[in-house]
Amino acid sequence: MVKKTLQVGDPRLKQPNREVTDFSDPEVKQVVDNLVETMRALELIGMAAPQIGENWQIFVTEPRETKARNGDQTDVLRVYINPKVVKSSPEEVIIYEGCGCVAQGKLFGPVSRPKEITIEASDLTGKRFTLRADGILGRVIQHENDHLSGIEFTEKITDYRKLLSFDHYVAQVRNSPEQKTASVINVKVFKEL
Repeated sequence: MVKKTLQVGDPRLKQPNREVTDFSDPEVKQVVDNLVETMRALELIGMAAPQIGENWQIFVTEPRETKARNGDQTDVLRVYINPKVVKSSPEEVIIYEGCGCVAQGKLFGPVSRPKEITIEASDLTGKRFTLRADGILGRVIQHENDHLSGIEFTEKITDYRKLLSFDHYVAQVRNSPEQKTASVINVKVFKEL
């Protein structure tokens, strides 16, 4: 079911998010289904449970093919339950980010994050895995994982003078060489544990 996305300032975005302990709980599967349907309906590439008012340690990612993102720059739908970033590169890159939680404002801003990360999480069946990623995949993982700690990307903008509306983001940044280069997925290493 497509759910309403909470907007920045809603106190539910800052609530603690509980760990999943029972992977057979039908509520957990329903939250994942709702996240996937909402993410796809809003044409996002990731979404975290708190964004739809569900305070669980769960998020999903799916960088899909678009006019600007071809097949080798996409990734399959992934579910991350009880995730933890276990490694971050010292090198950081700036990518303009947006979020479903600022959809009404349609704002985008420059955010500096580690270029490459490794995350450990469980899938919907409870199997643990690690994923090492960079580019837009590493970026969306970090962005969604922040939601589970009550952190919005707006808190990490490097220069508020560079905040852009959607139209100006599309015209000035989305297809810029800097944004494209920083978003390229060069590393995508999945391992079951």
